[in-house]
This record gives sequence, structure tokens and C-alpha cells, in this order.
Amino acid sequence: MSLDRDTVRRLREGMAQGVLSFPLTSFHADGSLDPDGFRAHVAAQIATAPGAVFPACGTGEFFSLDEDEYRRVVTIAVEEAAGRLPVVAGIGYGWAQAARFARIAEEAGADALLVLPHYLVAAPQDGLVAQLEHIAERTRLPLIAYQRGQVAFTAASLRRIAAIPTVIGLKDGHSDLDRLQRLTLAAPEGFLFFNGAATAEIQARAYATVGVPAYSSAVHAFAPEIANAFFTALKDGRDGGDGTVEKLLRDFYVPLVELRDRVPGYAVSLVKAAARLRGRPVGPVRAPLTDPSDADLAQLKALLTTGLDLVGAAL
Repeated sequence: MSLDRDTVRRLREGMAQGVLSFPLTSFHADGSLDPDGFRAHVAAQIATAPGAVFPACGTGEFFSLDEDEYRRVVTIAVEEAAGRLPVVAGIGYGWAQAARFARIAEEAGADALLVLPHYLVAAPQDGLVAQLEHIAERTRLPLIAYQRGQVAFTAASLRRIAAIPTVIGLKDGHSDLDRLQRLTLAAPEGFLFFNGAATAEIQARAYATVGVPAYSSAVHAFAPEIANAFFTALKDGRDGGDGTVEKLLRDFYVPLVELRDRVPGYAVSLVKAAARLRGRPVGPVRAPLTDPSDADLAQLKALLTTGLDLVGAAL
């Protein structure tokens, strides 16, 4: 498969200009897909000028979507983006299923694919490389590998996956900066790296020191005002000037992470709950995730109000 270099160029430009948006997938109260709600949500996300939009990934509850729902979600994201920014769809499970989702995303018009960690089993480095090779053989779309959980590449393996013509980058969720520095040094020129840590803003400055300034922002899904203010301040170096970065980290992001860490799955559940607090039509999470307790929801609302106030916005 030949590489779509225009998509790589657009992604690189987008990474430098804004956060990466990972929209939530909207569900009705009964758990069924809400296409209209998702369309409204992703349109609002795109209107705030992110660098790219990543539908049906972790924040979008890819793991809970069937193939028909996945097709509708990716199709809507492509329609709303209308070529204005890249659309990178999530795929995952084993390589055979990932290839099925890749075909759907390709038919729906996605520009690239984020390969989420495979299902369940631990695997040696040769297997991690083979997983990407098998997927790359079955789709023309550029691939971004995602290492977290049971997927962690060595520098030698990074060189091997970077040699696959359509593998264009790596998203990192391990936050092991020693390993990540080795990977960035092993990568060929032009290979893309993304900070994919949970609540990535917490570690954005540290990632930037090893050459990975681009990051995904879950906060963007419910408070783009906060996410964009943080990104701009960090990019402009205002953490040492007017203190925007320090204020947001201390008074919003760190307390958010502390709340997030109370319950497994809150990395998605709190994001959806915060979006609902702002009137976004995203609905509940699907099992096995659970929505926040009333007490945690009250704390989230207070925290959200504080964060918005810091950037001159309102709930």
C-alpha cells in the first residue's frame, strides 16, 4: 500500500495548531445510539478548531459499538468535518476484526486509523509488529499505533513498524518518558508522535521535553474553552508569564485527575457527565462503564465551574 502523504501533512499541521479532539459517542437513555446527538456534538467539537477529530476511539466508547453503529459514527464525523480537518477513526481487537473496522472506516471516508491495543492477551514484540503488518496489508489508510496497556514497543520494534509504508505515527499512553525518548530517537524523520496519556494536559510539558508536544484532550470534549486556553498558553510559553498553565493545572486539571482516579472507567464517565452538565446531547455511558455518583457529579460540577471561570467562560 502506498502512503497518503497529504493526510500526514494535514495531521502534522493540525497537531501544531490545536489539541486533538476525541468526541464522545451519543446514546439515548435506553443505551441505543443517538446519531442526531452525536452529529450535534461532533459539529460543536469541530467548530472549536481542533487539530484533528478521532471518532470511535477510547473516549468514544469504541469497545461498545457494533459494526453498524461504528459505520454511522464515522460517517457522521466525516460529513461534519467536510474535509476541513483530518478524521482518524479508531479500530481494534485482534487484527482480523481491526481489518473489518478498517474497511468500514475506509468506506465511510476516514482519512486515517488509530490502532487501539489488541484484546486481552500479552504478546511479544514480534507479535505486536505482526499485528500492524496484518492490518496494513488490508487497508490503504494510514495507521497510527497506540501503545498503552499490554502494548509497549521497544526501540527496535519502533523501527520495524515505522518501516511499514502506511504506519505514520505512534500515540503513547504509558507516560514512560525514558522509553518514549528512546522511541523518538529511533524513529525516522517525519514520524508522528502523540501524547495519549489520560488527561494529557497534566503531562504535556514533560512530553514536550522529549519531542512530543502534540496531545489528545478529553477535556476538549466537554470544555473546549479550557482545553484551548491551556494549549495556547502552553504553546506561547505563558506558564512562566501570566501563570495560565499553572493555574489551570493546580485548580482544575489536578483535582479532575484525583476525581477521575476514584472509580475505574471515570476517564470516560466523567467526561460524558461533564458534557451533559453543559447541555451536550451525549447521553449515558454504556456498560461496563457506569455514570458518576451524585456526590461525584456535584464535585465535578463545582470543578467545571472553577475551570471555566479561570478562562472567562460560564457553565
